[in-house]
Amino acid sequence: MNGPAERSVLGDLTQNYRTTLLRFLPQHDEGARAAAYELGRHAVAFEVSLLDVCRVHHEVTFEVLRDAAADEVLGLAEAATELLLEVLAAYDMTHRGVLGP
Repeated sequence: MNGPAERSVLGDLTQNYRTTLLRFLPQHDEGARAAAYELGRHAVAFEVSLLDVCRVHHEVTFEVLRDAAADEVLGLAEAATELLLEVLAAYDMTHRGVLGP
């Protein structure tokens, strides 16, 4: 993604991903899981590549891990991966629905 509109979409995705991840980390609640699912659907709708979704996940996760205590890093990384799988599951299902079998 290169143009201003694409950067805006990625900026919005990054901000929403950060908010969703920070909401998810303390309790792994269903509301955050639903928000992650919607992020995946929106990524498809706005034609965000899967690589860009993974890059956003990586950047936001690193932000969180940089500020974490050493004994929290593994649990946070596992939870962040769990949330990414929610995003990717929705991305995959939506993408399959758009492209067909």
